[in-house]
Amino acid sequence: MENITLLIGIVIVTALVFDFTNGFHDTANAMATTISTGALKPKTAVAMSAVLNLVGAFVSVEVAATISKGLINEDSGIDPAVVFAGLVGAIIWNLLTWLAGLPSSSSHALMGGLIGATIASVGVGAVSMSAVVMKVLIPAVAAPLVAGVAALLATRLTYRISRGTDEGDVAKGYRAGQIASAALVSLAHGTNDAQKTMGVITLALISGGALGADADPPMWVIASAGIAIALGTYLGGWRIIRTMGKGLTDIQPAQGFSAQTSSAVTILASSHLGFALSTTQVCSGSIMGAGLGRKGGVVRWNTAGRMVAAWGLTLPAAGLVAAAASVLTTRGDWGVTTVTVLTVAACAAIWLVSRREPVNHTNVNDVEPDATGEPDVVTTAVQAVAPPPTVAVEEAEKAEKAEKAPVSSAS
Repeated sequence: MENITLLIGIVIVTALVFDFTNGFHDTANAMATTISTGALKPKTAVAMSAVLNLVGAFVSVEVAATISKGLINEDSGIDPAVVFAGLVGAIIWNLLTWLAGLPSSSSHALMGGLIGATIASVGVGAVSMSAVVMKVLIPAVAAPLVAGVAALLATRLTYRISRGTDEGDVAKGYRAGQIASAALVSLAHGTNDAQKTMGVITLALISGGALGADADPPMWVIASAGIAIALGTYLGGWRIIRTMGKGLTDIQPAQGFSAQTSSAVTILASSHLGFALSTTQVCSGSIMGAGLGRKGGVVRWNTAGRMVAAWGLTLPAAGLVAAAASVLTTRGDWGVTTVTVLTVAACAAIWLVSRREPVNHTNVNDVEPDATGEPDVVTTAVQAVAPPPTVAVEEAEKAEKAEKAPVSSAS
């Protein structure tokens, strides 16, 4: 610790701020469906998720190694100022997408920021393109698809297994299962996302000479990253929870259980392999798969389209902001100070805008109407062809009562 300079200290604080934003940005990954189905009260859900994110931070360091050792070439001449610029790009993008209620990838924002700042200051040669392709881009495409297909199949299986049983009892059972699966997703999120901040801090310490090359994150780095993401998770990213819980599809308890279980398995497997994937993309893919897996279930493709567009913009957008910040931070102390002031001002402005229409635990399950005032065209068409099971059951019961009514009156 005694070898840490002021600049490295600024980088560490900024990294923990990013970790905090990552926490409230990604709370929806584990708890959106649990909250939307009523399995847990909102405050209880985020508290449980926070504790398990903290525990998950201590499980593994494989993803941290991908960030600190694999993505950026440590001997390329980067310094803590470059890492600081990368974090600035990630934080700004995280807050903008949170304001819009879009579940974009905090992981890709971080990696895009690091890549953009490194290219702007050192050059393309400092980035390990093979690591970017194999451990970032391929998982980014494959993971949500795998999780979505798994959730679709799991949803169909759960409805098949529970066919003919009392709907209320089934819902109660799956709500209990949701709590367990949400806990597993929270734990998995800690093993993946908290480690990314550990990797960034370790990279800054190595680039500043405070740690040797190829060093693993020290225990104080692991603990501080875990605490920061847990605090952010407890704050609750209510805007994104609303989008994932109510905006993508109408989630029933069985679907929520299937989606969360599929997400947890995908994230834990990727963490074991060192893939720094987007937990947001995995969980969103699972929710869409669960929506399509239920008879009569639909995905609101207007919302999904905006979300996927944000996914595609995350890497380049965060990279461009970070590259601009890097131009200043590498100029010296005045540049670092300027970027710090501008970042704080931008964060404050975003927060003030968010206060105009606050979303919190009291209104998180309120469904916002589509911007056009009209229902999703695809949703309307699918519901017309295949109404949800509950609607079909109600109509059948009404028809049955109508048929019996004349018989009872004649007797």
